[in-house]
Amino acid sequence: MNRLTKAAVIALALATTAAPMMAQAQDRHDRREWRQDRRDDRREWRQDRRDDRRELRQDRREWRQDRRHDRRDWRQDQRRHDRWSRDNRDWWRGRPEFRDYRGARNGYWYAPGHGYYRVEPRYYGYRWRTGGYLPSAYRNYYVSDPYFYGLRPAPRGYRYVHAGNDILMIAVATGLIASVMNNVY
Repeated sequence: MNRLTKAAVIALALATTAAPMMAQAQDRHDRREWRQDRRDDRREWRQDRRDDRRELRQDRREWRQDRRHDRRDWRQDQRRHDRWSRDNRDWWRGRPEFRDYRGARNGYWYAPGHGYYRVEPRYYGYRWRTGGYLPSAYRNYYVSDPYFYGLRPAPRGYRYVHAGNDILMIAVATGLIASVMNNVY
């Protein structure tokens, strides 16, 4: 065989074996790229899910915080609304201290949290004045929640007392009336 023929046969043999090998290599390369693309897509998808969950958690956190603030504001508004007010005639309704209150009775005073108690006739309808003295029989009906009536805490040695429809600040030791809040209820 001459050289030319030999070269042609070798070229033909190489062409017949190399072409499928090259196609196979190309196919392998394509598959590798496709797998890599798939991995990248999954990675991006996972990252997107993580981001979405983070945003959802952040939204929930903000929602809870807003709700907490709203409840706090509502409670403060309720406290302001529930306070004693001369403008609100039913301010006492629903208060536990007034559960047995049935209105004014002749010969009796009502002290919230204490109930009705008998009064000497001379003190029924009596107008208390600063500088006077509260009889010792009526000094035990303390106001349990002065803040409810918008009163500051009583100074040391003084207490707020219910006396009929009035609230008096008295010296505990002597019964001296330091201040009077008329017609509370």
